[in-house]
Amino acid sequence: MRAETLATLTDFVRVEATSVRAGTAPGRSAALIARWVLVSLALVAVLAALIGLAFAGSTSRIADGVAIAGVDVGGLTPRQARSLLEQRFDRVAHVPVVFTAAGKPYPIKATTLSVEADWASAIESAAREGEGFGPVRGFRRLQAKFFGAEISPPVQAYGAALDFKLAGLAQAIDQSHVEAKLVRRGLGIEVVAGQPGRRLDQKAAGPTIVRALARLERGQPVVLPVRIDPVKVTAADLAPAAGQARIALSAPVRLQLGETRWKLPRWRIAEILSLPANGGTQVAIAGPGAEAWFDRLRKTVEHAPVDAGFAVKPGGIEIIPDKPGIGIDVPATAKALLTAASSPTARTAELAVRTTKAERSTADAKAMGITGVVGSYYTTYGGIPSRLHNVALVAQLIDGALIAPGATFSFNGTTGERTAEKGFQEAPVIINGELQTGLGGGICQVSTTVFNAAYEAGLEIDERVNHALYISHYPLGRDATVNYPDQDLKFTNDTDKWLLLRTFVGSGSLTVNLYGTPQDRRVETAEQPLRVVGAPKVKRVKDPTLLKGTSEVDEYGQPARATSVSRTVYAADGTVLHEDTWYSSYRSEPKVVRVGTKPKPKPKTKPKPPVGAIPDAPPASNPLP
Repeated sequence: MRAETLATLTDFVRVEATSVRAGTAPGRSAALIARWVLVSLALVAVLAALIGLAFAGSTSRIADGVAIAGVDVGGLTPRQARSLLEQRFDRVAHVPVVFTAAGKPYPIKATTLSVEADWASAIESAAREGEGFGPVRGFRRLQAKFFGAEISPPVQAYGAALDFKLAGLAQAIDQSHVEAKLVRRGLGIEVVAGQPGRRLDQKAAGPTIVRALARLERGQPVVLPVRIDPVKVTAADLAPAAGQARIALSAPVRLQLGETRWKLPRWRIAEILSLPANGGTQVAIAGPGAEAWFDRLRKTVEHAPVDAGFAVKPGGIEIIPDKPGIGIDVPATAKALLTAASSPTARTAELAVRTTKAERSTADAKAMGITGVVGSYYTTYGGIPSRLHNVALVAQLIDGALIAPGATFSFNGTTGERTAEKGFQEAPVIINGELQTGLGGGICQVSTTVFNAAYEAGLEIDERVNHALYISHYPLGRDATVNYPDQDLKFTNDTDKWLLLRTFVGSGSLTVNLYGTPQDRRVETAEQPLRVVGAPKVKRVKDPTLLKGTSEVDEYGQPARATSVSRTVYAADGTVLHEDTWYSSYRSEPKVVRVGTKPKPKPKTKPKPPVGAIPDAPPASNPLP
């Protein structure tokens, strides 16, 4: 049938061609040509269809020339293709693919990353290469056969394992670039060229690794994608800085302040000159060497400002004026030094200084209102040298304390912890109600004196603790003990002007004065008699030097006692400012009795005469005259 149709079409074409050659009319010729073209196209279409049908093949098999993951699966059924692919993948899954970067190998196995390929999806794609209607399918299969068709299966890997592997590869492959820099060799300057670095392109490397591990062939190494990490500062960029540094080290530099001159030799300039590195391009006077040099220069040039102070004079308080200080302007001086060092000729720089103001100016001191005595108290003391030392030391620590209006003075806060590092020594002190030896013994002499100065000034007392034991040489009920940090003495400046606390230590006496604006306050005191509230306990101590049954009193002790003191403070106009009562309870001191433990000696007895012995005759009496 196909042969007969082809012959009929051939005869028709031949007849029409003969008619055209015979010279028909122009209109007739155009129609014949059109028919001839149509017949030719039909003939070509038929030929093409016949050829397509001839190579259409079976739809149950994959077209020849189709490969999946590099394996030829043409002519196989989908089932056969899948079996082949899975077998091949099982054989290569444990065979590493060698990846390379910067000339170094990095083998990786598919099993390491749990790489899996979707063979079913790949086979479906391969089957579509030979699908279509009759002739169309034939031509598609011809195309696959002569030109080939490579199918890459969808692949996946365990994400966490891939990320971990990429991080490890990056750590091994990555190399940061090195910027060009200047290096000093002695007093010479060299330019060290920079070196580019490299970075693993992890975003691109992941798919590359997974695709390579999914292939069913193991052969040539796979190059990993690596980016160049370029230098940002080149040797050419540092050429101006190199020239500047060489000039700086070519000769000494002089620094001047008024009539004073300092000479910086070449080696000193080298110490304080900071050369560009780590991407920098500028020379500077900076770095550890410059900081050390400026520190030494400060000790020579600078002096700190002095605050305005207060001097106690016979006529009252005198204001000591403040004194400004001088400080080096380091940035300005460093800039001037660099300018001078960068010049071949003008190599002298001015030392830049600035005036530093005192925190408390003379005007500030006058405005504080410290003009006279507000409160004062005097105590006497004695004791061993270490106690006298501690009294003088702690008095020095609080001397000059300034108390703002409304502020609270804290004895502990002012002195801090009393330690051996501060110079405190061992001396008698009351610990847990007993007189012992401890660090800082004697400071309560000062706290008691301070308390009474504030008491007499009529100031508000915030915290006060009496001693554990009664001390007779302190005013009754007006002693104050301190212990860092739990027991403190505090009072508040409830005047509208500042207070100045001064201490004056004499030979066996201590005076504490509070200076400010005199308030003309009146203080009235009411004391309760010291009363006994408990007998002393008896403390018996065994004494092996005393005979049993005998005892001796070493200390008679003191009973527990208590008292109270009330204070009323009146303002100048008679208004009551404070009404306070302080209660004091003192522990008893035990009576110490030594009790004998020595055994009494046994009485001496006359020995009995032996048996049969004749007793001594009584002495003869004098005969009567």
